[in-house]
Amino acid sequence: MASARLFCTLAPRWCRAAAVGRGGTGCRRHVSGSARRLQGWMSAWVIDEYGTNAVLRCAEDVPAPAVSSPTDVLIRVCATSLNPLDLSMRGGYGATLLKLRRDPLSLGGGSEFPLVLGRDVSGVVVDCGAEVTHFGPGDEVWAAVPPWKQGSLAEFVSLSEYEVSHKPQSLSHTEAASIPYVANTALSALVNAGGLCEETSHNKRVLITGASGGVGTFSIQLLKAWGAHVTVTCSHNAEGLVRGLGADEVVDYTAEDAEQKLEAMDRFDVILDNVGGETEQWALSLLKSWSGSKYVTLVTPLLTDTDHMGALSGGIQAGCSLNSKALQSLLSSGVFYRWGFYAPDGPALDDVRALVDSGKILPVVEAHFPFSQVPQAFLKLEQGHARGKTVVRVTEDDDGSQADALDQSGPLTSDNTENPENKVYSQQ
Repeated sequence: MASARLFCTLAPRWCRAAAVGRGGTGCRRHVSGSARRLQGWMSAWVIDEYGTNAVLRCAEDVPAPAVSSPTDVLIRVCATSLNPLDLSMRGGYGATLLKLRRDPLSLGGGSEFPLVLGRDVSGVVVDCGAEVTHFGPGDEVWAAVPPWKQGSLAEFVSLSEYEVSHKPQSLSHTEAASIPYVANTALSALVNAGGLCEETSHNKRVLITGASGGVGTFSIQLLKAWGAHVTVTCSHNAEGLVRGLGADEVVDYTAEDAEQKLEAMDRFDVILDNVGGETEQWALSLLKSWSGSKYVTLVTPLLTDTDHMGALSGGIQAGCSLNSKALQSLLSSGVFYRWGFYAPDGPALDDVRALVDSGKILPVVEAHFPFSQVPQAFLKLEQGHARGKTVVRVTEDDDGSQADALDQSGPLTSDNTENPENKVYSQQ
């Protein structure tokens, strides 16, 4: 695949509107972020309760993170992006288990507010713990922030050295911020649960359902770089995007004969399910029987069950559900049924960086917003039918000039333009 940047330019007309949120004023830009950090404060978008977009609040007096462990890396955030998980967490999804993960001794009690959302980060290291060996102040890095940590919709974020990787040199911060969380999620699902890797994927047949979102668009490129044969399902108007990323066969899931088309194909070695629900009822039969094939779903009931039933009862319920489906699939057709989860992994992002810099994986950005318009970014994500990622530029000084140049030449749609033809562009 040519060394290029790929963008899905679908930024809608409402990107021009003023920021909405509590008070509707947006977040004021601070020029002296580093100075404010020395005073112990930073700007961040927070929520003080779970709910709809109205709970988003821009605060200028959020305690800035600090290096509190010898392996900590403090990062000035240049750009971040939104994931469906951010929408769900805004509404309280996973609150029970995530609170317990943040503070096991509290047994899930206490308050997690104010809570900063945002899972992706591309930025610059400003401070390191005494035992950090791979990074230093001034290094450009990228990472995925675990859901149990304060997020990246802020001026600064603190992570473990082992969760951080050097940013690809070929990408701006705006571009790089679209990749880390979906990369860690896809790698965890495909490698840990699906048993795939570069050495074992050649000519393997893989089906990805719901392939036009962040995890899907990344997985297509990763699997093609590994030599797999990739079939995807998506809506008709996303076909150009997924084919441009390398998908070998595309099935429109909205068509009446979608299941029949898939059933007529050769059986698959691995299915990566980004859709869940009724998909499992028909997709399991598309796998090769008694040959070690695997069905990996990223839509699991674990956090929902723990939210509704408590950590212990919900965990038991989810475990029983997983064991029941896994046993049934194994006994009926020799298929392994597994759940896939995000896992923080800086070294894995090192491998992704090499693929990006060699042109084998491209960022796919559907829309981008300034830090003052985070509520609009959430509204964009709420519309669904994603074609890649929605990025938030936290600091204009790092990416502003490059983003403006891309906006003027066409590949990356700005906040003040739209692309009515829903084209996919690449730029050398």
